[in-house]
Amino acid sequence: MFPKDTLNVLKYVLLALSKFMTFQCGGLPHWKINFLAQYTVLLMRLFTRDKPKIKVETTKNDGFSGWLKCTHCQEMLHANELKENLNCCRKCGYHYRLSAQERVDLLADPDTFTLLFESLRSLDPLVFVDSESYPERIAKAQAKSGHTEGVLTGTCSLDGHSIAFGVMDFQFMAGSMGSVVGERLTCLIEHAIKEKLPLVIVAASGGARMQESTLSLMQMAKTSAALAKLEEAGLPFLSVLTNPTTGGVTASFASLGDIILAEPGALICFAGPRVVEQVIRQKLPPGAQKSEFLLEHGMIDGIIHRHEMKGKLSQLLDYLTGNTREYLTLHAAHK
Repeated sequence: MFPKDTLNVLKYVLLALSKFMTFQCGGLPHWKINFLAQYTVLLMRLFTRDKPKIKVETTKNDGFSGWLKCTHCQEMLHANELKENLNCCRKCGYHYRLSAQERVDLLADPDTFTLLFESLRSLDPLVFVDSESYPERIAKAQAKSGHTEGVLTGTCSLDGHSIAFGVMDFQFMAGSMGSVVGERLTCLIEHAIKEKLPLVIVAASGGARMQESTLSLMQMAKTSAALAKLEEAGLPFLSVLTNPTTGGVTASFASLGDIILAEPGALICFAGPRVVEQVIRQKLPPGAQKSEFLLEHGMIDGIIHRHEMKGKLSQLLDYLTGNTREYLTLHAAHK
């Protein structure tokens, strides 16, 4: 076979020759002109190869389409296969992000999640404008994520346990915490106290929402104060940290769980590694700010693979809520 560049040159030469012959033979009968054109096309096909017609199912889900290379181990993956494996690499186990709805589908029992506080919507009290206005950014985020804000709050059943459940959505302005995100979470905590429900929150955030300035920073204190009331009521709070959990979210409610779990390889920090290195003018240790590093230094209580997260949360809820199902099963077995 000829090199690809040579084939391209031959194709263009034959195409130009075809046009020249058609122009020069204007006085010839039409059948002769058609014959020359068809002959030229046949010559061109000698130097070309049709693309194989292999049907591969493709999808666009969480930013992926068709084949991709794992960013951690370089393994070739297909988007459909990745989705079936809960967005985890089949080779190295690297955890890609899940949307808020996918997280609900993963942890909540089927058809049990009920949304609360959806009427709370973001306004623009500061009339903030950067490259575009804040309302325009909100509208784009809503279209991209399919949700009205950066957190889903409600109640559901998790392996039979009734819980108050919050899930942050990184697709919505990087899961940033503005006044509405903070208010929804605070309302969820108050609802848990009122209904005497354990609380589970899955965090995924880039931090406070800069478009709301001090109003967003106030949510750190507000959510933390609400969690203090939850503790006074004797209700457990399980905090699940996913990649990434940073900024004001890490510095407030995400780090206040009675039990703090994280997914493998999750970035968990206040300021990102690049910012820290610029400030201290030193390189951070390898893997610093990753969930494994935090577990080693006592900052979190456990690292749980995504496939095992629901089972582990259910087990912890058994312990923390005094659920006697396991005890009764063992007691019956000994009789």
